[in-house]
Amino acid sequence: MRTMDFKMERPGKLTEGQKVFVWEGELPSNYYYTIGIPEDMSLAMSPNIPFRKRLLSKEGIVKAIVQNEKGYYVTAEFDEEEQL
Repeated sequence: MRTMDFKMERPGKLTEGQKVFVWEGELPSNYYYTIGIPEDMSLAMSPNIPFRKRLLSKEGIVKAIVQNEKGYYVTAEFDEEEQL
């Protein structure tokens, strides 16, 4: 299983165990991903991900939601191998 962290600006819209959908964006040298639900497609965003570590899954499960001094972070799990 592969996990990835996402920054969430609007807490309370996702819960642990919830299924989320993935949308991929492309930059000149990286990908980035947003996760959401059908009612709100943009709830959290990943950091920039190098091309060699592209996420192939289009859906995942929220494993944890954490608040720290920088804000809220969502850890999602995807059914694919971890990229090294």
